[in-house]
Amino acid sequence: MKSRIGIEGGGTSIVADGEPQPTEKAEDEQLVGRSPGQLMWIRFKRDRTGVISACVVIFFFLIGLLAPVISWLYGKDPYTVYADERPELFDSAGVPVQPNGGISGEFWFGLEPGNGYDVFTKLLYGIRTSLGISVAVTIATVLTGIILGVTAGYLGGKTDYWISRVIDFLLAFPSQLFFIASMPVVVSLFVSPRDETPVYVRVVALILVMWFLGWMSLGRILRGTTLALREREFIEAAKVSGAPPGRIIRKEILPNVVTPILVQGTYMLPNFVTAEAGLSFLGVGIVEPTPDWGQMFSKASTELVMRNDITYMFFPGISMIIFIVAFNLLGDSVRDAFDPKTAR
Repeated sequence: MKSRIGIEGGGTSIVADGEPQPTEKAEDEQLVGRSPGQLMWIRFKRDRTGVISACVVIFFFLIGLLAPVISWLYGKDPYTVYADERPELFDSAGVPVQPNGGISGEFWFGLEPGNGYDVFTKLLYGIRTSLGISVAVTIATVLTGIILGVTAGYLGGKTDYWISRVIDFLLAFPSQLFFIASMPVVVSLFVSPRDETPVYVRVVALILVMWFLGWMSLGRILRGTTLALREREFIEAAKVSGAPPGRIIRKEILPNVVTPILVQGTYMLPNFVTAEAGLSFLGVGIVEPTPDWGQMFSKASTELVMRNDITYMFFPGISMIIFIVAFNLLGDSVRDAFDPKTAR
């Protein structure tokens, strides 16, 4: 039979054979340390705005990934020209006969004036195109910013000087004008002006152009952060122990710059979405018949659509506003979760 020593006042009971009681186990669990990632996740889950924004962003990405499946279940695609397939749905000017752009149980978001594309599936594939390009640009710019920014900050000297001068030089470019002016030039490097430009060439050109002037802000931030980190004691200890620069950067520097990388990444992606949409709107990005967010805005700005179907702008406009706002709020929540001292 186990002997017990009772302590008055509600204290923890002590078992003679050393077995801890439930109250002792609970106290031990509270003393277990949490990693910075676990603390960040706990703080993020408490932020209702951040959680809702994350759900909205995930919803948009799922729509983009599952666009072919949704289109198959819906029974339509964004490439069918219903003005030719079913001319009874349009008047002589190519405007849907039914009100509100032909919105009905058959065509949920209506039909596009002119060619008569299904607006619902065109929006789904447009989101897929815009997000796919923006994610690729974000990944390329983040990797470039990490490589050049961390290298400049850690090595210093001439390496830092020349990388910093390149960043200063590229920051002097007016990005929007450069995008507009350089897109035709980049496309002409792949395809002769007399030939029709394939879609993949336009996609590659968009990624290259936006990447070229998109990495400098992150590179400068990481350079400054690395300059501060390389003077810390743990970096000096790693140098004294004989660790090579590559190992120090990989094991000591990079884990400590995760916060600015994630925060800046969440701000960069929506900026690239709007930049890509702007290029397509101006006619130097994705063009018909490939669906694209910006291309839908361009179509909505034409005289035919503005005069006869004001609802056409509603669906791509509202969806982009929701996505951009949600992603920016997500970026604020990620920043606050990593650095609880910041205040909105």
